[in-house]
Amino acid sequence: MKLMHTREAFGEVLVELGEESNNIVVLEADISTSTKTEYFAKRFPNRFFNTGIAEQNEMGIAAGLAVTGKIPFVSTYSVFASMRACEQVRTSIAYPRLNVKIAVSHGGLTAASDGATHQGIECLGIMRTIPNMTVIMPADAIAVKKAVRAAIVYEGPVYLQFTRDALPVIYNDDFDFTIGKANTLRKGNDITIIALGDMVSRALEAAEKLKTVGIEARVIDMHTIKPIDREIIIRAAEETKGIVTVEDQNIINGLGSAVAEVIVESKLVPMERVGIKDTFAESGRYEELLNKYGLSIPDIVNAAERVLERKTNTD
Repeated sequence: MKLMHTREAFGEVLVELGEESNNIVVLEADISTSTKTEYFAKRFPNRFFNTGIAEQNEMGIAAGLAVTGKIPFVSTYSVFASMRACEQVRTSIAYPRLNVKIAVSHGGLTAASDGATHQGIECLGIMRTIPNMTVIMPADAIAVKKAVRAAIVYEGPVYLQFTRDALPVIYNDDFDFTIGKANTLRKGNDITIIALGDMVSRALEAAEKLKTVGIEARVIDMHTIKPIDREIIIRAAEETKGIVTVEDQNIINGLGSAVAEVIVESKLVPMERVGIKDTFAESGRYEELLNKYGLSIPDIVNAAERVLERKTNTD
C-alpha cells in the first residue's frame, strides 16, 4: 500500500492556493520545516509570517489579518494550537467567527518519540467544544488537499489536524469531500466501524480481518468531527445495530463521545470506543505506541466482536 505524508500534502496545497489567491497568508510558530509551511514561505515570502514560539500571538495576528479580508492559515503542532493558544482561539477567532484556518501537524500519537508533551491526544476534543469551530481530521494525503480546499471556501474558523507519520493512501483524486458529510469506504450490514484520521486505514484492515470469520463490517470515514454527520450515524445504527469508533485520541470528548451523543439521542444500539483510555502515553515509536495503548488491529476486531455479542444478547 502506498504511503504519503499528510503534512507534505498540506504544504503542497498551500502553494497551489497561494498561486490562486493573493488573500491567502500563512503564519508559523518557528517549525515550518516540520509542518511543511516552508514550501509556502519559499514561494511567497511576503505573505509568510514566522511569529516564533509565541502561539498566542500567532492567533491574535491571524485574527487581525482576517478582519482585513485576508484568509490566514495558522500552522503549528496540534498541542500548541489547542492548548497553549486555546484562549486566543476561543475568544479572538471563534467568538467573532473570523475566517481563520488553523492547520496543525503531529496530531494524536504521531509525535511519538517527543513524548506526552507533544502528543496531541486531547486536541480534537478541546476544539470541538468551542462554539463556531469546525473540526476536521483527514484520513490520507489526498483527503488533506481536498479538506484544505474545502476549508478555503467555508466561511468561518476551521481546525484541520494532520499527522507526522506517512499514512496509507485510501482515496482516489476524484473522490468527493464535503465538510460535515462522512464517507462510507466499505459496505457491510453486520456492524459499523467509524474512524477518522490515521485510524481509518486501521479500521479498513480490521474489517478485512472480520471478513475472514464471516463478519461484514461497514467502515465510515468521519473526517469532520464537528459538525458531525448525524444522518450517516443514525442510518448505520438502524441498519447494522452496532457501532465501534476508532480514534488516535483520548476517548473522552473525541470522536467516540461525539458519536455516542448521536446514538443516545437518536438510536440506542451497542457501541464500543477504541481510543486512548484517558492516560498519557510514553515516548516510543508510533506503531509501538498505537499497539500498546489499545489501537492495534486486534483491538478493533475485539471491540467489534464485543459489540456483536451484545447485539446477540439483546435480540
